[in-house]
Amino acid sequence: MADYLKPLWIAAAALAMAPAWTPVQAQSNSREIVLQLDKRTISLREGRKVLGSWPVAIGDPSTPTPVGRFSVQNKVVNPKYQSTKSGKINATVGPNGPLGDRWLGFQKSGPNQYGIHGTPNAWSWTVTSRAAVTNGCVRMLHEHVRSLFDQVEVGTPVIVQR
Repeated sequence: MADYLKPLWIAAAALAMAPAWTPVQAQSNSREIVLQLDKRTISLREGRKVLGSWPVAIGDPSTPTPVGRFSVQNKVVNPKYQSTKSGKINATVGPNGPLGDRWLGFQKSGPNQYGIHGTPNAWSWTVTSRAAVTNGCVRMLHEHVRSLFDQVEVGTPVIVQR
């Protein structure tokens, strides 16, 4: 082999022995939670596909659920309810606690944080009747909020529409 071709041959041989390189596409989570206040439904969507849709209870007209684009700020199993008026903490947690056993916080406003949460069985009628009775939060039935909770991450967009 001619001396002037050796560097090219060595470079070609090195490339042939190098492991194949495959670009890795960044994973983008296209999931979003969409709350339609007029229909009183909440849906989990991925692109154009609806992964689940459930009935909800929403804020009373005097304490409405905020409208806009938010994101899941925190996820809590067995959250504790603390009154923003008295500061008292309700000791009951879990399925029979005021917030059920799952919390997805999506908006903080002063001492209040709005979230999507479960509801005690005694108040489940508020969800099945799609009532407007909460202090701005979004109530779901236990099995529904657990399903939603398990399928989203902190940072998932929450879109609240009229």
